[in-house]
Amino acid sequence: MTDGLVTLQSNYPVPDTIDRLGDAVTTAGLQVFARVDHAAGAHEVGLELRPTELLMFGNARGGTPLMQDQQTAGIDLPLKALAWTDESGQTWLSYNDPAYLMRRYGLTEDQVKTLAPLGGLIEPAAN
Repeated sequence: MTDGLVTLQSNYPVPDTIDRLGDAVTTAGLQVFARVDHAAGAHEVGLELRPTELLMFGNARGGTPLMQDQQTAGIDLPLKALAWTDESGQTWLSYNDPAYLMRRYGLTEDQVKTLAPLGGLIEPAAN
């Protein structure tokens, strides 16, 4: 983990990793707000980027109480996960550690309980 960022090796290509995560998110009752294909965006302007996709997800019931206490937490909400391919072709899946978000915004254990299961939701998408 680097500066609150958790990075896991994925056994799947970027699109499949994000598909799996999207399925896990919706099965858990959360909403997918956006899927951003950074490599496609780069291609549109004549640049190259290895496969890189971002999934934004969450729900207002979990995020709103955090923002009611620390409105600036909205910069990190909705939750995000980034699947990306390194120079050797390995796919990775990165996300903000809930404990890091708790420290960043001075949230209590009770306030951050909606974020605590994040790793358990994201990690299976990579394996």
